Amino acid sequence: MTAITMPKAAWRDSEELTMFEDSVRGFFAKEAPPEACAKWRENGIVDREMWTKAGQAGLLCVSMPEEFGGGGGDFRHEAVIMDVMGTMGIDGFGLPLHNAIIAPYIKHYGSQEQKQKWLPKMASGELVGAIAMTEPGAGSDLQGIKTTAVKSGNHYVINGSKTFITNGATADLIIVVAKTDPSQGAKGTSLIVVETNEVEGFRRGRNLDKVGQDAQDTSELFFDDVRVPTSNLLGPVEGMGFIQLMEQLASERLQIGIQGVASMERALTETIAYVKERKAFGKSIMDFQNTQFKLAECKTKATIARTFCDRCIELLLEGKLDPATASMAKYWVSDVENEVMDECLQLHGGWGYMNEMPIARMWRDSRVQRIYGGANEVMKVLIARTL
Repeated sequence: MTAITMPKAAWRDSEELTMFEDSVRGFFAKEAPPEACAKWRENGIVDREMWTKAGQAGLLCVSMPEEFGGGGGDFRHEAVIMDVMGTMGIDGFGLPLHNAIIAPYIKHYGSQEQKQKWLPKMASGELVGAIAMTEPGAGSDLQGIKTTAVKSGNHYVINGSKTFITNGATADLIIVVAKTDPSQGAKGTSLIVVETNEVEGFRRGRNLDKVGQDAQDTSELFFDDVRVPTSNLLGPVEGMGFIQLMEQLASERLQIGIQGVASMERALTETIAYVKERKAFGKSIMDFQNTQFKLAECKTKATIARTFCDRCIELLLEGKLDPATASMAKYWVSDVENEVMDECLQLHGGWGYMNEMPIARMWRDSRVQRIYGGANEVMKVLIARTL
């Protein structure tokens, strides 16, 4: 029985999707047991072999067309994977980014040749994807990026540095956000694909020491006169990068909301089990009215969050999810997620502060949800523009 008790959303109600969810759970139960996840956290990175196994199991690029090696599914399948990973505690495996952010850029903006070249290798796990947006001096303000891509014959020469890059230590296909014409501001931004094994001048910096997300390889990347063919430009012409980013960020922000809901559900499940077992003053902590009220509040918040995210998924599937609504899902759910995590940790008492407890890790891991994908303050600016 799950901590969030409500009927399935309409988009979830299909036998095929239920079978798919069962297969995803089976895969992670076998390939990512608690001891494997603990090893990944200790090493600061998920084993590269895990990507190959996921590809063999058909979990990579599940929403990409079958003609390019994908699963032929849609965003529902990606949402199921995110939900399963969150509720099972599969921390740090950057599959959702690879599947539901990187591959769609290639699907939507890539040429036929680019799709045929990259998507099958992404589906098999031969290539792992990342997107290099953030720089030391440019985060939520993507117009402020300094990385350049200067045309030289039939190549671009890329120079610059990126930081906080998810999958950064693993990825061998990186979509680089660069200025092809710095004089044009946002209109001079382009997206260029770099295959790291095919170029010189690319290097990875340190795997960053973060507050949470211990198993996620979040890295610095450096581009020193990296030459890539001009055919690696995403889109038919230069200068479309900012528009492409804005078109895809709504999906990314919804994904943060989906992951937040799954984390809340897991936190509630863990906490309910704990307070029923833990004794204080001669009775279980669950018997105290304060505990019941706190958990009632948390369950209500998580249920509202799931209901809203499920509606946003429906809108996305219909092609109707607008940036402001996606921003609401990102900012509000991540804010509530952090509130729920804090309450659940408090109910664990001193044990909640021990890293050996799942709630402690979830509490740390959740904090970044309010920052990446665009800081929550930026989300409120986007929403306010609709007033």
